[in-house]
Parts: sequence; structure tokens; C-alpha cells
Amino acid sequence: MRPDTPADHTTEAERLLRTAAQYPEDHEPLFLQAAAHLELAGDRARATTLYDELLGSPATTVENPHLVKALKAANLWEYGHEAEARAIIDGIRASAPLDASAWEIAAETLEGHDELEPAHDFFSTALTLPLTPGEEVPYATQSLLIGRHRVRRLLGVGHDAWDELADTLHTAAVPLDELHDPKRLWSLGSSDPGELQAEITRLRAELGTYRTALSRPFPVAVLHWPEDELRELLTAYPELNQEYAGHQDHLARLEAALRDLHTTGTPNLGIVTGTVPSYEAFAASEAASPSDPDLLPQYATTLAARGRAVPWPPARSAACWCGSGRAYRECHGGA
Repeated sequence: MRPDTPADHTTEAERLLRTAAQYPEDHEPLFLQAAAHLELAGDRARATTLYDELLGSPATTVENPHLVKALKAANLWEYGHEAEARAIIDGIRASAPLDASAWEIAAETLEGHDELEPAHDFFSTALTLPLTPGEEVPYATQSLLIGRHRVRRLLGVGHDAWDELADTLHTAAVPLDELHDPKRLWSLGSSDPGELQAEITRLRAELGTYRTALSRPFPVAVLHWPEDELRELLTAYPELNQEYAGHQDHLARLEAALRDLHTTGTPNLGIVTGTVPSYEAFAASEAASPSDPDLLPQYATTLAARGRAVPWPPARSAACWCGSGRAYRECHGGA
């Protein structure tokens, strides 16, 4: 049942925490989902405790600490801890992470509390880190452009090159300038039927955009095996040799598959990284043999659903997804 009441959200949070105890390798996304439900239930103090547990646990490594910090700051500000929230947000800015999600949440937190100039600065700074002029905007970064466009409309400043790019990426029927028009707030209180109808049209366009995003709750992900893991997999299950000719071939095929999907217009692409113990546990849960090649795409989808996917493509100046340590443009992102 879809959570509706605070009690429902609390129940869902407890379920997610029990699942995290069963699957410690997925504790981070499960904890974040549980914290979100606790916030919706009004139990913000306990949500903060979960964020702190993620950030302070010596036994586990948090994959995206800046995202956790940004979520914690947003939550703290909502129940009266503004000074602490500001300190966390300042720390995120000083750390300059390449992950777009942390910047977006911090900027939207500032925007939501009428801190428009700092929000604009956050959006703008975030865009200069992963992007270079003229390159294609990664899917995960596009929301930064849209958010910056919205804040600039609220500030009443003119369009610049980033705003024009946001307009280009926006595909809804109603243009961004209309969706982000500050006068819309006045339209909601108007007694003019024409103004109200126009606002209903805009809201429907926004709802359609949100529904599109929600219809794909996790990326279309392909499965990546690090070299050591692939060697162990093929040694244990030689039947899978027909799927993998070698590690370098595996990496090249993975990049090619993602580019093909991108060419066909598939959005929200990602990469999940497999490990042999995790794959064997998944096979056992499905009562299937790990040597069955049909199990591989199911394993990838399950990892993506658990929040294990890394968005593709990375920014061309960011580290390549394959783990080589080189920039993407100098590795698998090259021509």
C-alpha cells in the first residue's frame, strides 16, 4: 500500500531499515529512503539520526557522503537548526564535489528559504565543475540547469548561455519561462477565469514532467564487472565465457551498448558494478544457477533498483566509469 499518513510512512521506514539489516551492502540507499519517509512522517529528529549513522559509521563506507550531508542540512533547516544546516552547506561548497545531486539539494534548500542569491551561486558553481563549454550535458546534471533557470527568473535577471541551454533541453509543451514565471503565484489567486485556466495548463505541464521522471524510478543500467571480479566469475562459472570474451572487450561492449541506447533516445542510463558474492546471493534468492546467462540482466536491474547505479555518461572531465583513473574523455569517452 502506498504510504499516505504519518503512520504509514513510519511503517515503511521500519520496513526499509529491516531490509537494510538483511542486505548491508545496500544499507546506504535503504537508509536514505527510510530517512525520507521519517521526514514525511514528521519525525525529523530520527531522520537526522539516520543521516548521522550513515556519516559516522566506521564499519561501512558511504559512497556519496556529500549527498547525505545535503539531505541532512535540508532536514535540519526544516525543524529549526538553521545555523547547523548553513554550516553543512558551506562545507559542501568548500569541498566542491563533482556529484550533481548534493549541489542541487543544497541549492534548493537555500531557494526554499528565500536565499535566492546563494542558491543561484550554488547552481552556477555546480555547473562549472563537471561541464566544459560545448559538451553534451549529462542526464544527472540537467536538473541543475533547470533549477538555475528557475532561480534567475525569481531574481528577475536576463537569460544567459546556461538559460538558453536549459530551454533547449526542456521538452514540455509549456516553455520554462512560463513555468518559472513569478507572476504565476498571483494567477492562483485571480478571479479571472482566463488566468486560472492558463495556470491550470501550466500545472498540468509540470505534472506531466514529474510523471515522466517518476515513471523511470531507477536508471536503465548495464552490468560492469571489474577485472578481478570478472576473472573470478568466469573461473567459477565457465559457462559464462560465451558472454565475456575478455575484460577489455567487456568494457568496450558496455560503452557501445550505452551509446546505442543513448542514440535511440533512452534517458536516465546508468552502470551497476557486480561482485561475485553479491551475484551468487542474488542467484540463490531467485532459486537459479549463477551459470545461467539470463540471470545477468535481472541482476543488473535489481542492483539499479537498490540505488547502486552510477549515471552515464559522466562529464567528460570526470573520472571514467571503468575505474582506470583517467578522465572519461581520455578513456572510454574518446571518439
